[in-house]
Amino acid sequence: MKKFRKVLDGLTTSSPGGTIGSPSCGSAAGTPTSAPTPREIDVQETLASENFQLCKTVRHGFPYQPTALAFDPVQKILAIGSRSGGVRILGRPGVDCFCQHESGAAVLQLQFLINEGALVTACADDTLHLWNLRQRRPAVLHSLKFNRERITFCHLPFQSKWLYVGTERGNTHIVNIESFILSGYVIMWNKAIELSTKTHPGPVVHLSDSPKDEGKLLIGFEGGTIVQWDLRAKKADFRIYYDEAIHSASWHHEGKQFMCSHSDGSLTLWNLRNTTKPFQITFPHGKIQKDGRKESCKPILKVEYKTSRNSSEPFVIFSGGLSYDKAGRRPALTIMHGKAMTVLEMDYPIVEFMALCETPYNNEVQEPYAVVVLLEKDLIVVDLTQSTFPVFENPYSMDIHESPVTCTAYFADCPPDIIPILYSIGAKHKKTGYSHKEWPIAGGTWTLGSHTYPEIIITGHADGSIKFWDASAFTLQMLYKLKTSKVFEKPKPGEGRAADLVEEDPFAVQMVSWCPQSRIFCVVGISAHIILYRFSKYDANTQIVALEVRLQCDAEDVITPSENENNPCFSEPGSHSPQPHHQYPVSPGSRTPEGAKDSVPCLKVKDRVVRVPPGYQSDLVIQLLWVDGEPPQQITSLDINSAYGLLAFGNCNGLAVVDYLQKTVILCMSTLDLYGATDPYQRLTRSPRRNRQSTSEHCMRGLSNLYSDSKKRIRTSYQSLTELTDNQQSIDMERSKSPTSDHVNGHCTSPTSQPCSAGKPRVPMGPEGPRLTRRGPGRPPFRKAQSAACMEISLPVSHTEESRENSFSRSRSSSVSSIDRDTKEAITTLQFGESYGRKSDALPTPCLWVGTSLGVVLLIPLSIPIDQEERMEEPVAIGPSGAVQMLKGSVLRFAFLDCMGVLIQSPYEVWRDLNAPEDPDRPRRRKLVHFSPSSSQDAYGEGHLAVVCSERQAKVFIMPLQTCLFVHNITESSFVLRADVVSVCNSVCLACFCANGHVMTLSLPSLRPLMDVNYLPLTDMRIARTFCFTNGGQALYLSSPTEIQRITYSQEMCDNLQEMLGELFTPIETPEAQNRGFLKGFFGGNAHTFDREELFGEAAAGKASRSLAQHIPGQGGVEGMKVAAGGAVGELARARIALDERGQRLGELEERTALMMTSAETFSKHAHELMLKCKDKKWYQF
Repeated sequence: MKKFRKVLDGLTTSSPGGTIGSPSCGSAAGTPTSAPTPREIDVQETLASENFQLCKTVRHGFPYQPTALAFDPVQKILAIGSRSGGVRILGRPGVDCFCQHESGAAVLQLQFLINEGALVTACADDTLHLWNLRQRRPAVLHSLKFNRERITFCHLPFQSKWLYVGTERGNTHIVNIESFILSGYVIMWNKAIELSTKTHPGPVVHLSDSPKDEGKLLIGFEGGTIVQWDLRAKKADFRIYYDEAIHSASWHHEGKQFMCSHSDGSLTLWNLRNTTKPFQITFPHGKIQKDGRKESCKPILKVEYKTSRNSSEPFVIFSGGLSYDKAGRRPALTIMHGKAMTVLEMDYPIVEFMALCETPYNNEVQEPYAVVVLLEKDLIVVDLTQSTFPVFENPYSMDIHESPVTCTAYFADCPPDIIPILYSIGAKHKKTGYSHKEWPIAGGTWTLGSHTYPEIIITGHADGSIKFWDASAFTLQMLYKLKTSKVFEKPKPGEGRAADLVEEDPFAVQMVSWCPQSRIFCVVGISAHIILYRFSKYDANTQIVALEVRLQCDAEDVITPSENENNPCFSEPGSHSPQPHHQYPVSPGSRTPEGAKDSVPCLKVKDRVVRVPPGYQSDLVIQLLWVDGEPPQQITSLDINSAYGLLAFGNCNGLAVVDYLQKTVILCMSTLDLYGATDPYQRLTRSPRRNRQSTSEHCMRGLSNLYSDSKKRIRTSYQSLTELTDNQQSIDMERSKSPTSDHVNGHCTSPTSQPCSAGKPRVPMGPEGPRLTRRGPGRPPFRKAQSAACMEISLPVSHTEESRENSFSRSRSSSVSSIDRDTKEAITTLQFGESYGRKSDALPTPCLWVGTSLGVVLLIPLSIPIDQEERMEEPVAIGPSGAVQMLKGSVLRFAFLDCMGVLIQSPYEVWRDLNAPEDPDRPRRRKLVHFSPSSSQDAYGEGHLAVVCSERQAKVFIMPLQTCLFVHNITESSFVLRADVVSVCNSVCLACFCANGHVMTLSLPSLRPLMDVNYLPLTDMRIARTFCFTNGGQALYLSSPTEIQRITYSQEMCDNLQEMLGELFTPIETPEAQNRGFLKGFFGGNAHTFDREELFGEAAAGKASRSLAQHIPGQGGVEGMKVAAGGAVGELARARIALDERGQRLGELEERTALMMTSAETFSKHAHELMLKCKDKKWYQF
């Protein structure tokens, strides 16, 4: 623990090393400055670099772009492979593990070592991997890289250690699972087929051992050839040549028949007694046409042929095979049971399916009880035990992407009562019709850890919906869903309003702000609207109150005689869609045509009384208006305070403050007017732009194709982040290296910006006359609402700016280009709190802190009536007091500390249900909770510390002096995307996420660097838009369009991670095989005498060619132990796990020995009885 002390006596401080005044870290730590006050600040900083470590914790959601599926019928766990090389392993709720192949190659196939706690993955880079699942964080034990052949199919027989691998050349290789070494035994394609065959049979698409005899291997080639290979005799038993290509094959459990699916939509059934022609050919969906020909059908990609004890008719389950004639028909899974055929239509294409059976043995009656269907964007499990085939209710959160996620917010350590109340409200709206049976994927074990607390994740979506998720204890369960679109009338096709918008997602959520204590929730939509919700446990009939705000720049900002220049709202490149109905020019000084939209909102609020259910109920809707044919600019910042009853928001035009208790606008002012006489910039004249495209071509663009695969072009090189790409450059455009070019003391420090003397205004180039621009000498003109704090790649937890997904580089550079295009200063962050509005203030009062895209911090004092009745009647007085300080880059975050370094929470109102029945004895009154800058009354007037973070810099100010105590340049080569002051280990720190992928933490208030990890060196738009920090050392981001990745930067949580994760493997006795009986065993073949080791071992088969495949040892066990702990603790953990496994094996051995002894005694007894019975009989009496 270090004790920091700084005496602010107006001189440069020279205190002992280790104090705030003289940081020992040199330039790496926060740079102290002097402050003219005789007072002393005593702060004990307890955080050190040892308290921080970054690691991934858990991943939620549906695996993005799934490719493969596998199921362990004994352990009852499911594995899903993806195109990006990820593997998700699922068990009972809480058992959810994510593994990633380092190569990133797509997973082609998955094979469990059934009941062995291991998994084999085959990837598109022709590598096999063996994963150890007997640890909480699975790791690769072995890898085998094929050099000359491409892997197409794998098959691992139950209780076998030899893996069959089919290749694109048609060869079949055999791999020893234990050593992961290739056997010398190879089934070459030219040996499998007849010598007279003139064509190559194609890649291997199927491998399976015969249920009747494990020494017989069925090989299916894509070209239509099927071979049963005798592994002992090393020759083919029979060969089948079929005209249609084969996609899959499946055995009957008796091993006398098998079924194949083909590319013409047919199913063929083959009997081993006669393989010259199929026993049966069926076209399940091919009907006979009038001319006598059958309809052409799509290929049947997979078929499963399963038998059941309760019915003599088998189950035939397949995907595909539908008729080509029925256009627009959805993908389907067909279940044929006897004469009944059921077609289950799916919402998305089927990737893979698998029947879940009671037994792992392929020579027993399979008894299927469910079918797992892996779709492109969903996972469905169908109950086969009921004739209606209902689906199981999925306990995993697989529907995060039901509508594309546009923003996220993360709240840790929430009030404990908020999760139960949200769940109780949300449970009333759950879907019905699910199977009543338990979820069949119930493997693994999971217990609630000791380090848990209430956590909530909020996701906003493109369709305007909001989802609240319970994220406690590394799980994710849906609590409550809110649809913001219900506040508005549906735009009818053909109406002027809808036609003007050309908006696919007019209700898309841009940002959210939530106060868990008061349960007030605020949503910002892309159509420049804000909806304020209050929570109630009762339904109500309500009339939605709508406020319309005309937020535009004032006339003083434009010195031109043109009468239509008072609202130059400009387009945001890369974030708006074109609107063909307004093609007139709207550059500064241009006139709008007659009939242009003016003073109308983008959406129409319902103007009638509506019935609202319990939960979040809309209380107020705020909409920005069109002005002179220009659509309103998107909102870039928002804050709400329930104690004050105020809501503030801003965009590139200015700031507005709304009193939501009185439903009135109390401030609507352009950014320039907020400065008053303290404007830190010199104003230069500048000519208007020419050849500008219409703003309405870009404004109000939606977010739906943000997630369209055809339009995703995510570039992940940070070098491209600062590229300047602009196809709308005007003649007088200035070039800038970065949108955060520093402006210090009136001089531009950007090396690439063109110098411009303050005394030499630029010559007007347009007929409308000069314009007054908001910039200093040589400073690049402002990027309209598009600094890193509010541009589409930057999304603070509750201060977000959403737009369509584009490449990270294009989005950033488009923002850069908008600097040269637009001249407005955006409000990038807002924060209500108790502070000192003026330097002369002796006591803290309600204030609004305002941060702009030019790095300016403004402070606005508020005068709010204290009495409740006066508060509802008297107006709130508000008046800007001018600029406080400047930072490099856009301001991202504010936070306040008392003089002891403790975080000061914003005041709030305790939640009260406005719809609850009135109690005459207990009238409902507002109960406010305030947090003073210091817990001590003696120090109440001593001020507080203000922490301000921007794209490049962090500063700590002492209030009310407004003097900078510490400054730290966070990055020079990149820029900060997210910044939050969070609590970690009973202290606070500043956490930052940069565009170059670095995650940093800084101490407070000294701003010492505590952690700097290059976590995501290749950042994309999605991560940048959704990354957010929270208390407890946690953070999250959208790792793919369908998945949320949670991480921790706390060493304490990393240490406790093992006990918080679920166990994938649990010791279960392998079910015994059914007794086949004497006759079946005698006449059914010698399947149980087959010894694979004798055939495939090195002694018999020799060694495989070294050039064919390369063995790569893995780090499985070591990595698992490293994650568990380090040093002596790790050694103890390793020893304990080894001891547990040894004890488990000894226990199993003891049980088996006891069973064998009992069996031997029984056999001896029966043998003795038989001997006594037959001892005196003659030979003819038998």
